Amino acid sequence: MVKIEVFTSPQCPHCPAAKRAVEEVLAEIKGDFEVEHVNVMEEPKRAADYGIMAVPTIVIDGEVAFMGAPQKEQLKEKLLSL
Repeated sequence: MVKIEVFTSPQCPHCPAAKRAVEEVLAEIKGDFEVEHVNVMEEPKRAADYGIMAVPTIVIDGEVAFMGAPQKEQLKEKLLSL
């Protein structure tokens, strides 16, 4: 199973695009994925553990993969390569 963590904050204008990209890509590809949305305002230590300084940030299998909202194709390529 591939774990995807989407770090966001409620005030972020770019975070909805990152969430939408993850949802749309996972709807298009088949695979064993687990998605967790993490509000950095509620879990700042968890974000700090990854060295996250800005949102949105997408962590895949414990490694920061994207800072900022990724293009759907970039995210799709990354997930299909795993």
